[in-house]
Amino acid sequence: MAWKPSLEVKMKSANPEHWDFYRRFRQKMCSLARSPNRRVSSRAMEILLVGPDLLHLALRLMTDPSVSFKHKTILGAAVAYFISPIDLIPEALLGPFGYVDDIVILTFVLNQLLNDIPEHLVERYWAGDGDLLKVIRGVIMGADRILGKGMIQRLRNHMKLAE
Repeated sequence: MAWKPSLEVKMKSANPEHWDFYRRFRQKMCSLARSPNRRVSSRAMEILLVGPDLLHLALRLMTDPSVSFKHKTILGAAVAYFISPIDLIPEALLGPFGYVDDIVILTFVLNQLLNDIPEHLVERYWAGDGDLLKVIRGVIMGADRILGKGMIQRLRNHMKLAE
């Protein structure tokens, strides 16, 4: 992949009132990445490491008054899926690998909405490393390799139907 998420917990431009949740989630993923006993491939780990950054972005966009109600609703559905214990790959059964589907779905939603949301908002709320579009492309490519192109295509088709 062209991007490599950092193992450092950073708070570039994020609002301090949301740092605690973000830091705990990011630290959990970083600890997993450093663990010699991890049961997750390096490709899956790259996806897992950007999960907190993508969730943070979605949550911040949902609370911004200039983001439309329609976009907030779509983001809210993706965030609800992310935090729900019932999904395609459950965290309770598969541990951290269970977050991969949550992150991929959130990535697809953000990818669909980025053209409609003002760039300065995305830049303000993006707390991750590097260019967001490269991260999104990296997650989608990584998911293709991990979950298979058939699964990714079904997700893409489902996201088109939801529009």
